[in-house]
Amino acid sequence: MEAINKYQISKLIKISVIVILGTLILTVSAKVKIPFYPVPMTMQTFVVLFFGIAFGYKIGLITVGLYLFEGIIGLPVFAGSPEKGIGLVYFTGPTMGYLIGFLVAVYIAGNFSYEKNYFFIFMKLLFAVSFIYIFGLLWLGYLIGWDKPVFELGAQPFLLAELLKLLLLTVLSSHIKKFKKII
Repeated sequence: MEAINKYQISKLIKISVIVILGTLILTVSAKVKIPFYPVPMTMQTFVVLFFGIAFGYKIGLITVGLYLFEGIIGLPVFAGSPEKGIGLVYFTGPTMGYLIGFLVAVYIAGNFSYEKNYFFIFMKLLFAVSFIYIFGLLWLGYLIGWDKPVFELGAQPFLLAELLKLLLLTVLSSHIKKFKKII
């Protein structure tokens, strides 16, 4: 019984460290950005999908959820914080839909299996990341008005970079999956 408890405590500590490091990595990936208006280009989508592949949907959701919570309570973890505001005020700005889409994307990416067929891996990742853009564009359109060029502002500038991120994740997926052995 004692060995089981030690194993469970060890596993809980490992997961906690992964989640905390994950929020730090998401924060750094938010700060690595190319400024666009109204939504900056960051490496966050790469990291969100990476966590889904590497650790599955449960740890992925906890990591992304904690990251969003950190930002909502005022920690400067988001791409435009603190210079463009912090907390709930920043969260409910133009990027909120994308941030909420992170939860859906990590859940979907974390539920897929990643076999050796690169085409299917790429399509699964494309499906997962599409929810970031769907939620992002819906919120952006609501916020700035549908009379504005929402797609041109909130998706088009990012598509080539997103394609490159997805290709990189696809090629590295067999190596990324090995992170699950940590737990």
